[in-house]
Amino acid sequence: MFLRSAAILLIVVLSGCASTGDWSSDTPTKGSDRSSKAKRVNLQNQSVSDLYAPSSNLWLRIRDGFEMEPMNTPLEIEQVRWLSARPDYVHRSMERSSRYLFYIVQEVNSRNMPTEIALLPFVESAFVTHAKSSAKAMGLWQFMPATGKDFRLTQNVFRDERRDVIQSTDAALDYLQRLHKQFGSWELALAAYNWGAGNVSKAQKRNLVAGLPTDYLSLKMPKETRTYVPKLMAYRQIVLDPQAYGIVLPDLENHPYFVAVDVGADIDVALVIKLAELPSEEFHNLNPSFNKPVILSNANQQILLPFAHAEIFQANLKSYTKPLSTWSAVQVTRTESVDQAAKTLGVDVDDLREVNGIPKGMRIRAGSTVLIPKTSRRPGDISVAMAENASLNLEKPSPVKTKKCAKGAKCASSKVSKGVSKGNSPVNNVVSQHKSASTGLAKSAKNGVANASVTPVKVVSGKGVSKTQ
Repeated sequence: MFLRSAAILLIVVLSGCASTGDWSSDTPTKGSDRSSKAKRVNLQNQSVSDLYAPSSNLWLRIRDGFEMEPMNTPLEIEQVRWLSARPDYVHRSMERSSRYLFYIVQEVNSRNMPTEIALLPFVESAFVTHAKSSAKAMGLWQFMPATGKDFRLTQNVFRDERRDVIQSTDAALDYLQRLHKQFGSWELALAAYNWGAGNVSKAQKRNLVAGLPTDYLSLKMPKETRTYVPKLMAYRQIVLDPQAYGIVLPDLENHPYFVAVDVGADIDVALVIKLAELPSEEFHNLNPSFNKPVILSNANQQILLPFAHAEIFQANLKSYTKPLSTWSAVQVTRTESVDQAAKTLGVDVDDLREVNGIPKGMRIRAGSTVLIPKTSRRPGDISVAMAENASLNLEKPSPVKTKKCAKGAKCASSKVSKGVSKGNSPVNNVVSQHKSASTGLAKSAKNGVANASVTPVKVVSGKGVSKTQ
């Protein structure tokens, strides 16, 4: 109750600050369109408080929302046994989920989806926000690069929204709802999420031709997809009755873990951590999408902070008088080595290479965006165009042939790598860090670019960013 009261108090405090221009809520107050379906209470024999107060246990709320039927197949039983034999693994993933699960359950409930869907990140990533598969799928919901683009998840130099807790959850639930509408069952929707809608459709067509049923259990599919839904149902069974499997679920209270903070001017990640008085690891667990040491005001980015630390951040920010950001960004106009680019830009070559993740031996291609220390010549925030479209393209110097030596004369190697000094071997592994940017994003959390002259951050209550459905 104390934490819930603190959360409510925080919302009141932040709403009170809106008139100062420092902090405000972008979420308008709306009347419930479900009020006509609200439960009635007979005051003579019922308690209002019992109906009004939600459960303080998030696991109970999740169980109450279960809608999918257990399969009770050998595969599901096998998955339950596998998990119950590894209580430490299950407990670690459950502990990690405590930061994100309330938000995900809220979103699942708001869409009238079964709460089994909120458990899907256990299967996809074990709630590791930086999880990356061998196929380059990323984040809690393991979005592939192309699918991420389809759902307007920006992937560029500054951020990868496939790792963003709010954006990726919103996109994953959009995707699953689309698949459920297409296939008519959550089992098939989940199979399509894992295997692809086209593959599920083809498998159904093959069964139709053969006169066979087209449900999940009847389709021929890869082993990974065949075990995908049983894995989810195994987690369902453990959440439903943990004691039966020797599992102890961590306590999860039924209230928000974090608050979303809008960025009104560029601010260094290190400064946010300092002002919020938050451990670095905890900050990055909540904000895994940031690729660089600066958070951009012109990128519709938000900072997620635990409630108590959001209050501390607010207070410390108001009294902070030094520059908020020490980084700027420029576009390289011609293809050149890192040494040449550093000289042109007037920055330290090691700093340029390190902050931009450029391996030795690689050249920066023309049109690439690089992060550099901010100077008096570049005092402003990084532009909208650069924030949304920045890419970094690298190339290995092309080998060029030397002149042929006279017959009988001793010659050096017939090939010398352009841009590499004599005696140094070129890097063999060509690393491409080009990430395409999704443009034209329609995001509703921001109402324009904040003036950098005012206090540059504001708290938004509730969900933060929500994409137009």
